[in-house]
Amino acid sequence: MTNTTSSDFLVVANRLPVDLEPDPDGGPGTWHRSPGGLVTALEPILRQTNGAWVGWPGTPDVDLEPFVEDGLTLHPVRLTETEVAEYYEGFSNTSLWPLYHDAVVTPTFDRSWWKTYVQVNERFARAAAQAAAPGATVWVHDYQLQLVPRMLREMRPDLTIGFFLHIPFPPPELFLQLPWRREIIEGLLGADLVGFHLPGGADNFRFLTRRLLSAPAPRPGSAGAVEVGDRLVRVGAYPISIDSAHIDEQSRSASTQLRAKQIRVELGDPDTVLLGVDRLDYTKGIDIRLEALRELLEEGTLDPEKIVMVQLATPSRERLTAYAQLRDDVERQVGNINGKFGRLGRPVVHYLHRPVDRDELIAMYACTDTMLVTPLRDGMNLVAKEYVACHGDGSGALVLSEFAGAAWELRRAHLVNPHDLDAVKRAIVAAVTEEPAVKARRMRSMHTQVMKHDVDRWARTFLDDLRAARS
Repeated sequence: MTNTTSSDFLVVANRLPVDLEPDPDGGPGTWHRSPGGLVTALEPILRQTNGAWVGWPGTPDVDLEPFVEDGLTLHPVRLTETEVAEYYEGFSNTSLWPLYHDAVVTPTFDRSWWKTYVQVNERFARAAAQAAAPGATVWVHDYQLQLVPRMLREMRPDLTIGFFLHIPFPPPELFLQLPWRREIIEGLLGADLVGFHLPGGADNFRFLTRRLLSAPAPRPGSAGAVEVGDRLVRVGAYPISIDSAHIDEQSRSASTQLRAKQIRVELGDPDTVLLGVDRLDYTKGIDIRLEALRELLEEGTLDPEKIVMVQLATPSRERLTAYAQLRDDVERQVGNINGKFGRLGRPVVHYLHRPVDRDELIAMYACTDTMLVTPLRDGMNLVAKEYVACHGDGSGALVLSEFAGAAWELRRAHLVNPHDLDAVKRAIVAAVTEEPAVKARRMRSMHTQVMKHDVDRWARTFLDDLRAARS
């Protein structure tokens, strides 16, 4: 269904909230809802505010008019196969992604990728300018679209523009390596409010505005803002969260509890189940937790007859060399552990390299004794919060990297430096062997935090501050 009505509230993100699955027989294809947390957070607001969403439908070289799907107005942005390779796989995920994640892998700076990034950002800005009603609010999301705020402001100065970064914002000494550092900062300053997960990201950004643009000190009463000509751009921290009430309710349901018990039986009814849930990405520290497990088994600290680990690794960016190499390395580690410590019908590590149904994932969280979240760097890591939301009864334990944004809120987790393998091993042992009463106090404290600070609170706090910034 086509809809050309302009909207009072607009979300602009790299992807639409639905994915187009091409028809192999050449038909129009079918739409499938994306499972992302951003959709969950913003859908109620879109429905309440004559809202719409601008994004790429996930398939290259497809021309689509604006349409309505399940009551949501969607404005597709076309990307060619070359643009997907250069804007998305190239500049976004081979230049910006590693740079913003502490250069865990060395970023590549390619001038042709940058040119395509500029062109695609301009296309998104034009689509937003056309879709927005006079005086509308536009919320731009994430690292793929950092030039859109300024471009959009130049096209439509009547708009209220917010930007939120869903990944870490790096320290200045790393960001300054970027050849187009000034253009990125200027692009973000087109917004009325720029949001990050943590205060450190906001501080880094403010420092760079002074370093690169000689931005003046904030006016009296405008602490935390950046002065850009006659405008004040607010900058702040807004830690994203999850639909915790829904996850909590689902984890307690009879069907989930039954499936959780079945999973443990299928795993051989071990004393302890460890779980890792990640995209297969070099920032996630999957190799670190596998190495820690191998050494603990080798030392005899953990008994392979009593413990099982499940590692879900959702496929990600597999056309990129670093990701293909990571998959090979992880699968080699899993094979080595199972070859040495497993037995017929009883592997120590169950490894799944595919997406898992949401209901099944909640049941896995519910049946797990210890969750392992060990990224080298992560903007937030909602998996940690989802696991906590599933353990309102005080069961379970969380081993959490200090370098995940979630560690800022989940202080009662077993926090660990993932670069210190011995520390990771100690944290796993502490989580597995902790007294039940102590474990319950830790988990209930974290559960309270996650339930109070849910995704609805995140979205509404940002939008309330955005309205205040514009006024």
